[in-house]
Amino acid sequence: MDIEQALEIVSVTHPGVARSHNEDSVAYDASCGLVVLADGMGGHNAGEIASGITVSLITTEIKHSLESMRPEDRGKGGEDVGVELLREKVRKANTSIYHSSQSQPQYAGMGTTVVAGLFYDNRLAVAHVGDSRMYRLRGEIFEPITRDHSLLQEQIDRGLLSQKDARLSKNKNLITRAVGVDPAVEAEIQVHAVQVGDIYLICSDGLNDMVEDNEIRATLHMLRANLKLVAKQLIEMANDNGGRDNVSVILIKVNGEFAVQRGWLAKILSWFKN
Repeated sequence: MDIEQALEIVSVTHPGVARSHNEDSVAYDASCGLVVLADGMGGHNAGEIASGITVSLITTEIKHSLESMRPEDRGKGGEDVGVELLREKVRKANTSIYHSSQSQPQYAGMGTTVVAGLFYDNRLAVAHVGDSRMYRLRGEIFEPITRDHSLLQEQIDRGLLSQKDARLSKNKNLITRAVGVDPAVEAEIQVHAVQVGDIYLICSDGLNDMVEDNEIRATLHMLRANLKLVAKQLIEMANDNGGRDNVSVILIKVNGEFAVQRGWLAKILSWFKN
């Protein structure tokens, strides 16, 4: 199945109740299986600039790279193509934002989180920096597949805080890694096998800070047949619970397989496309 037919994608972003402008940026391109979300930070609307640069650069450049690459060649070479592309483009976004912040005083210190997912060949490569998240609902199991780069997560990992106490902590928004703050950054990248029926949720912390994971899971599970309704409901839940931050979600449902055609069949099909 063509990847655009195999994936159903919905995105929504909202400034929240307490903020006057939105520093989150979201984008997706179903034709190449790409989804990107960034949550910016910095004064004078600089966070909006940082998140916008990141989302635009990653989306544009990965799409261009994939269009210039034959499907049967995606996966050849030393490193998985999804990992290679995501790592390279996050680094490039980091350099662009860092140079802008150094050359323009009003943007000094700006940065952004990012979660970028690339679906291809029945797989998902996901790169993340910061505390925006990706979750997966597979059957009855709902779980995060990214791990926050935050002071809070480090305290949990060291056994200094329980998950329950963490939700009450005042250090929720202290991230330990961001795009554009330092001259270089490394995204954490994973590759997962994808199954038909999977639903993936990418969100800024404006959702998971306001809504418990079990409530997110229940909403996804109950309304999974209508992704637009799920997205609308999640935004409303975050805002009803205080809406202290911008809140953004991208939902991806896998409706079919999208394996890359290889070997003699791929060659024959390519003759008809040329």
